[in-house]
Amino acid sequence: MIRSGIGYDIHRLAEGRKLILGGVEIPHSHGLEGHSDADVLSHAIADALLGALGTGDIGQHFPNTDESIRGISSLEILKRVAKLLTDKRVRVINVDVTLIAEAPKIAPHVAAMRQKIADAIGTSDSNVNVKATTNEELGPIGRGEGMAAIAIATIEITGSGD
Repeated sequence: MIRSGIGYDIHRLAEGRKLILGGVEIPHSHGLEGHSDADVLSHAIADALLGALGTGDIGQHFPNTDESIRGISSLEILKRVAKLLTDKRVRVINVDVTLIAEAPKIAPHVAAMRQKIADAIGTSDSNVNVKATTNEELGPIGRGEGMAAIAIATIEITGSGD
């Protein structure tokens, strides 16, 4: 059975934090604020994979009230989601994610992001696509107050996984 899921995430930019996108540290004046490393790309992908699997969302699996995961790497979140997929005998067919931000440019980092995401979810980097767009200076993202990401994941359920 083939299934797809959509994920979305948004975080405010904050001074004094590293900017982590797709598991890669990107030089920038601000990082993203959040309970984890606030990697919007990884969070959107995790939500898309969980949605495709029909097992809730990232907030249910990794609540921001859980102090044991404060500061967790979002790649670790993806690895834990990948374990759920493996346990249910699911194969990732494709992940496509779009960053929505005015800055910085991510093109120089896309190959590294694709590889880190692919490694975390147990697939080939050829099954992961990362791209970016601006918000045309509209709204909070357009004013540089935050970043968002939207993702779609397609999976194949290869067994009962019970």
